[in-house]
Amino acid sequence: MACSLSSEIYLGLKDCRDYSFKDQITRSGLSVPSNIAEGIERESGKEKIRFLDIAQASTAELKTQIFIGIKINYIEHNVGKEWLRKTDRIHMMIKSLKRSFIVD
Repeated sequence: MACSLSSEIYLGLKDCRDYSFKDQITRSGLSVPSNIAEGIERESGKEKIRFLDIAQASTAELKTQIFIGIKINYIEHNVGKEWLRKTDRIHMMIKSLKRSFIVD
């Protein structure tokens, strides 16, 4: 789901001429699935959680950038709302995944 959203963001902003905005939002969108993948491949639960924390923080960054993109008309309202919904879902999925690595 995170890979799919990252791809949607890249494609949705391919014609955006504000290269700094486009670079920032695509990097945060790419950071989410990348850090999930890197975390899952780590050996210890502590390392896994650290990378999942980074991925989760990137969802907050991405959500902020989507809100701004909608507000400044870089992102069409309905598209942005769908990206926000997906970002929230991914955030919750990461939260659940992190719980599975916590050892008491």
